[in-house]
Amino acid sequence: MIRVVVADDQALVRAGLSTLLGAEPDIEVVGTAADGDEAVAMARELRPDVVCMDIRMPGRDGISATRALCGPGVEDPVPVLVLTTFDIDDYLFGALEAGASGFLLKDADPAVLVQAVRSVAAGNGTLDDALTKRVLREVVDRRQTQPVSAGRGTDLLTARELEIVLLLAQGMSNDEIARELVLEQSTVKSHLARILPKLGVRSRLQAAVWAYQNKVVDLPD
Repeated sequence: MIRVVVADDQALVRAGLSTLLGAEPDIEVVGTAADGDEAVAMARELRPDVVCMDIRMPGRDGISATRALCGPGVEDPVPVLVLTTFDIDDYLFGALEAGASGFLLKDADPAVLVQAVRSVAAGNGTLDDALTKRVLREVVDRRQTQPVSAGRGTDLLTARELEIVLLLAQGMSNDEIARELVLEQSTVKSHLARILPKLGVRSRLQAAVWAYQNKVVDLPD
């Protein structure tokens, strides 16, 4: 069962998301929060598999809350899926830098939202949705968020780890990477656990950004 916390300052949105997700047989909404402080406290107490986090909330916003849950220095991070009514802007870049596992617009198809929650819970992020690809392109073109250069990174990574990063940047899940490389899923997870700290990143999404920014792989058209 995937345990989810929904954080949004609008009661109707919280109720709608909770109803939508709770109707799925494999998802349980264990709590709802109206602002960032409440979201952080609830997530730390309940340890959900995913926090669906609005960006713009009164008091502590979604970026600050995301950083508190899965940013640098967090020993036991809680995965965050950022939901927003806004297109690409500094809020999304801030959430990426804070360690978010993925992004989704609130007007996405309900089935896409459900799949995104499942993907983030499985540790796969949401690299294959259109918004994320546009975020990646904007970050690659305008910002340098990753601290490890391509040369340094490829020196640190083994040949197998580099293969995994390339497949990860294409949006593949752990299962897909395992099938492509003829490995066990557990082996892929072990590799990823070593890859992320080597690159100085906290999430699969940040690892993909690293690959794009450093021209290890080209962005899809």
